[in-house]
Amino acid sequence: MVAQEVKCENSRLALGAVLLIAAAIFVAAIGGAWPAKAGELVYSSWGSAIKGYDPVAYFKAGKPIMGSGDHSLEWKGATWKFASAENREAFAAMPEKYAPQFGGYCAWAVSQGYSAKIDPDAWHIENGKLYLNYSKSVQTTWAGDIPGNIAKGEANWPKIEAKLAK
Repeated sequence: MVAQEVKCENSRLALGAVLLIAAAIFVAAIGGAWPAKAGELVYSSWGSAIKGYDPVAYFKAGKPIMGSGDHSLEWKGATWKFASAENREAFAAMPEKYAPQFGGYCAWAVSQGYSAKIDPDAWHIENGKLYLNYSKSVQTTWAGDIPGNIAKGEANWPKIEAKLAK
C-alpha cells in the first residue's frame, strides 16, 4: 500500500513538474516577439493602442506617460488613451503627426520584415516621427543605423500591413 502511495505521489509530482515546465515555456513565448493577430493594424495590448501609453506625451513631455480611459478615442480600429483631454484633442486633430510609425509595432522588427510587440520605454523620435521598439536592447541595435532601418521598415511595412489586414 505504501509503495502505491509513493508511486501515486511521484506521478503527481512528475505531472506538476511537466505543467510547470509547460507554463514556463508559455510565459517565455508570450514574453517574446511574435506576429500580430490578423486585423490588428495598430499594435494593441490589453485593449489599448501602444499598451495604453499617450502617443502625444512622447512629443510634448519627452517621455512615455500612461494614458487614461477618461481621455480616449478610437482611431484605425484601436483605442488610444491620453494623459489629458488636451493631448486627446491634439491627436484627434492630427493623428498622423503623433501616432507611432509602423502601426506602433517594433520598428526593428518591421525593418527585418515582421511585426513584434513593443516596450513603451524603448522609443525614439526621428524627423518628427515616433518609433517604438521591442526593448531597449533592440532599440540600441535599431539605432545603429536609424536612416537605413527606417528605409527598410518603410519598404517592408506595406507587406506587413497587408498581412495584418487579413
